[in-house]
Amino acid sequence: MVPEHRRQPDYFAELYVAGVLADAGWNIYFPHRDRGFDFIIAKLVAGNMLLRPVQVKGKYPSGGKTDKPNYGYVGRLTEIHPEMVLSIPFFAAKSQMNPPLFVAYMPFSLIRRHKRGYRCLPATFQRGEPKRRRDFAQFFDLDGIRRLEDERWKESTVLTQKY
Repeated sequence: MVPEHRRQPDYFAELYVAGVLADAGWNIYFPHRDRGFDFIIAKLVAGNMLLRPVQVKGKYPSGGKTDKPNYGYVGRLTEIHPEMVLSIPFFAAKSQMNPPLFVAYMPFSLIRRHKRGYRCLPATFQRGEPKRRRDFAQFFDLDGIRRLEDERWKESTVLTQKY
């Protein structure tokens, strides 16, 4: 059993992201069994039904986290799909039970293979807090949610090609 003070609110991150997407007009469908995607989102845009599977991977920095120029998710993804969204809510180190500081909505085109599975690093970590990387600004918060409506979502790139 994990001590109460060491638990990370994973389900909170999933429900937070689902709530924000629902507020933006997306329909949310939770699977009967959580064996892959956390949920599926759907929205009718310009007469076309868009479907995007979503995996949420919250980032909860510990008090001893050091500065990093690239920060985000590194690890396994239980399922992958070309139209998927990797949603990364970034929480403050001081209070993990508050809403995230910001949320990235990343397309599969910006998720790279890694020795530990996959990596997607749209943020930095400076002076004890996560910060958005400028080149990934279009994928955060409301800008990121708006990009989900683009039919070419799966082809998205960053502003510079140094990723």
